[in-house]
Amino acid sequence: MKLIVTGGAGFIGSSFVRMALLNKWADKVVNLDKLTYAGNLENLQPVEHLPGYSFVQADICDGEKIDRIFADEAPDAVVHFAAESHVDRSIHSPAPVILTNFNGTFSLLEAARKNKIARFVHVSTDEVYGSIDEPFDADENYPLRTSSPYSSSKAGSDLLALSYYTTYKMNLSVTRASNNYGPYQFPEKLIPLMISNALEDKPLPVYGDGQQVRDWLYVEDHCRAIHSVLEKGKAGEIYNVGGNCSLPNLEVIHRILKATGKPESLIKWVTDRPGHDRRYALTNEKLTAATGWAPEMDFDRGLAATIHWYQTNREWMQHIRSGEYLKFYELNYANRS
Repeated sequence: MKLIVTGGAGFIGSSFVRMALLNKWADKVVNLDKLTYAGNLENLQPVEHLPGYSFVQADICDGEKIDRIFADEAPDAVVHFAAESHVDRSIHSPAPVILTNFNGTFSLLEAARKNKIARFVHVSTDEVYGSIDEPFDADENYPLRTSSPYSSSKAGSDLLALSYYTTYKMNLSVTRASNNYGPYQFPEKLIPLMISNALEDKPLPVYGDGQQVRDWLYVEDHCRAIHSVLEKGKAGEIYNVGGNCSLPNLEVIHRILKATGKPESLIKWVTDRPGHDRRYALTNEKLTAATGWAPEMDFDRGLAATIHWYQTNREWMQHIRSGEYLKFYELNYANRS
C-alpha cells in the first residue's frame, strides 16, 4: 500500500508515519507537510533513511499543487492529519485556522475525488462535541456544539468530508480523537508544556481552577486506531477514539510535578481561556466493535515514558522552544495573571 499522509511532520502525523513504515502498514509513505511552526522533520529521523519514505513540502490550501501531487504519486489512500490545532492560537488569530482546516480539507477532498483515490481517512477531534456534562459520554451521534474557531473549523471539515461520501460516494471515514500525548509533541499543549516548563524550573500556567476534564490518549494508541479505521472502517462512518482515562488538568499537572521532582510552587494560576470547555468525554464502543481496537497504554506508564523522552531529548526541546512558539507563549501567557 502507498499512503499520502498530510501533516506528517507534526506530532500525531509523524508518529503515524513512523509506525506505518516500521510496522509495515504501508510499503511507501509520502509525507505531505507545509512545515509550519509545529511541523518538524526531526520527528522523522528514525525513518527518513528508509526507501519507502519520501517528503513533499506543500500547503494543503494550494489546490492545484495538491492535485498535481495526488496525480503524480497515485496513492492507494490518504490519511489527513494536517491542521491548525491549537485552540489558543485560533482564539487570537482565527483566520489561519479556518483557511487550513476547512479550505485545506476541501482541496484534499477535491484532489482525491478527481484522482479517484481509493480510500480517505479524515482525522478530527472530540472538541467538536463541546463540553459534556457528567455522567454522559459522546457517541458518534452526539450533537456538535463547538466552542472555539478551532473546533468549529474541525466540525465544518468533518461535515464537508462526509458530504463527499454522500454526494460522490467517496470511500471515506472520519475519526474523532481525545487529547493526545507522547514523545515529539510540540510544547504548546498541556502535557508537553508542563513537562518542559517543569524540567526548566519555569512557571506552569494553569487556566482557571484547573478542573477542566480531558480524556488522555497515548499517541501510538491513536495511530493504531487510525490504521484500524483505514483497513476496517466503513465508508461514510465516524469513529470516536478515546483513551478511557479522564482526568482534571490539575491532577495531570500534579502527577508531572511529582514525577519530575519539582515543587508545586511552580504552578501559576492564569485567567481562564474564553469559551473554555469544562469536560470532554467520549465512548470507543463503535470503533472497538468494528475493528477490535482498544487503547493499550495506561496513563501512568504513558506519562512516565513521555517525561523520560523529554528528559533525554533536551536538545530537541530547546530547538523547538527557541523559535516561533516561545514568542507566542511570552506574548499571550507569561504576563497573564
